[in-house]
Amino acid sequence: MNAQAQREATPDVVELRIPAKAEWVSIARLAVSAVASRLQFSIEEIEDVKLAVAEALVHAIARGGDRVDLACESVPEGLRIRVRNFGGPVQPEAVNVVTADEGSMGNLGIFLIRALMDSVDYDARSDGNTDLVMFKHLPS
Repeated sequence: MNAQAQREATPDVVELRIPAKAEWVSIARLAVSAVASRLQFSIEEIEDVKLAVAEALVHAIARGGDRVDLACESVPEGLRIRVRNFGGPVQPEAVNVVTADEGSMGNLGIFLIRALMDSVDYDARSDGNTDLVMFKHLPS
């Protein structure tokens, strides 16, 4: 693979580390908004991404830990966002079937994330924590 093709195949990544405190969520929303606006997303889609990221961060902060890492990857198909908390593992099977009428605020946040993003997954890490990975496809 030549150097130009390799650069084009490598995703652009923006990373942010914030304290696990609610007052820092707005900074992360601004960063995600800036990344999404560089792509071909509409204003409504950017607002959806910002809301999903805010919900993911609030969920991560509620799990504990002293920081939350956010990574935004611009790939040819769209935008991949990874939220990494350091407050212990999430049981992915417990959030894969979440509905809005289950009543708890945590479940409502997960429901919103799933409704606003095209895909939502959890990646278990070797350190016992879990990453929330969201993806938004670029418009056709």
